[in-house]
Amino acid sequence: MMGVKETTRNIKDYKLLPEGSPYQLIQGEFVMMVPAPNPFHQIISANIFERIRRFVKEKGIGIVLYSPIDIYLGEENACQPDIVFISKEREGIIKEDGIYGPPDLIVEILSPSTAYYDIKKKFKVYERYGVKEYWIVDPEMKGMEIFLLKSNGEFELSSKRYEAGAVKSIIIDGLEINLKEIFQP
Repeated sequence: MMGVKETTRNIKDYKLLPEGSPYQLIQGEFVMMVPAPNPFHQIISANIFERIRRFVKEKGIGIVLYSPIDIYLGEENACQPDIVFISKEREGIIKEDGIYGPPDLIVEILSPSTAYYDIKKKFKVYERYGVKEYWIVDPEMKGMEIFLLKSNGEFELSSKRYEAGAVKSIIIDGLEINLKEIFQP
């Protein structure tokens, strides 16, 4: 007896959803993203966004956006990372209805409802589609892991910090963020 494979969803299906629907499309599967992030998640997001945006704006090197913003990667992925950076040279991937192609840097802040996707599924999608730098922020452990895309097309852990110290971006040259500043209200 042959198994029946569930229909794979694509970008066209995703765009048929009503605006504001709580879904992302990850590897052809609709994934519901509720409940809304908790206040601590949003504090962390705001702190990181503020620091990256200020640095990028001062240097005039690109654009920083925060969720919700659709990132289209291939035909089976429409993700909404917490924060993205797109270099000035690549701003052409920003269209009226979303971003078509991999941002240079993506930040995902873990929450109980999304951690599996951020660490496993989206990690692989971002890797496959060429995101150059991927930050995974863990509010519970007050830490961050930074992955860099290597020439072989795979992410490699570049740095890992918990509770103290600073993290440095490779893609945004000169950007350094102190962890204590990220996890305080």
